[in-house]
Amino acid sequence: MNSSLIIFLSALLPAVGLMAYTVWRDRKRPEPARQLVRGFGYGITSVFVSLMVSQPATAIGLVPAEIVTAWDAVWTAFGAAAIPEECAKLLMLWWLLRKNEYFDEYFDGVVYAVCVGLGFAAFENVMYLFQAAPDEWIRVAVVRGLFSVPGHYCFAVLMGYYYSLVHFGHNSMRNIILVIAAPILAHGIFDALLMVSGVEDMVGMVSLLFIIAFLGFSFQLRKLCQRRIAALMEHDNYVRDEGYYRA
Repeated sequence: MNSSLIIFLSALLPAVGLMAYTVWRDRKRPEPARQLVRGFGYGITSVFVSLMVSQPATAIGLVPAEIVTAWDAVWTAFGAAAIPEECAKLLMLWWLLRKNEYFDEYFDGVVYAVCVGLGFAAFENVMYLFQAAPDEWIRVAVVRGLFSVPGHYCFAVLMGYYYSLVHFGHNSMRNIILVIAAPILAHGIFDALLMVSGVEDMVGMVSLLFIIAFLGFSFQLRKLCQRRIAALMEHDNYVRDEGYYRA
């Protein structure tokens, strides 16, 4: 098999696997395949939308072009990644759902957000793997498959959770803010912990502590997302069993 094809499939596999898992969990009232594919495509589009913000911000000095200090790492994590990327994903999610008649259950918000988020993650993964050195792409694929792609999945779950709450009438100011604030905070902290651990000035033990904090944060983030999914599915199952909709 062609080596480029192997790299391409390796980049796609984590995103496709998580998307398939999410669709499987929605199997009682699945969304139309064409809507899911559209969501994935919108996620790919969100990469370019985010770059239209992050690249000019870096070019004019609003975001550090090079990470030298811990502050550079934190500012880059939020200013060049979390804020533009999550805002772009939310824009694409809104565009996907604004006239979507199939968005009729709470868990659907997560399903569609995950499609957008994993479309972004898949395209980003392809870029990273093809940019990696020939003897490094396997390591990059494993690390990103275990952390980066599942990270985007978790950010999407949080966005979809609060998007559904707002869509179905739980539109308190807190929920409206958390539609974008929750994924930005999760994404920013996720990236910042990893980036700070790689700053050259970090003493070995301090860097190790940041890596441990990153692993702990990733684990807790995944547990939080599972709880959010369980809550939405429990509500949908109750509504379905009772024969009516909306809380």
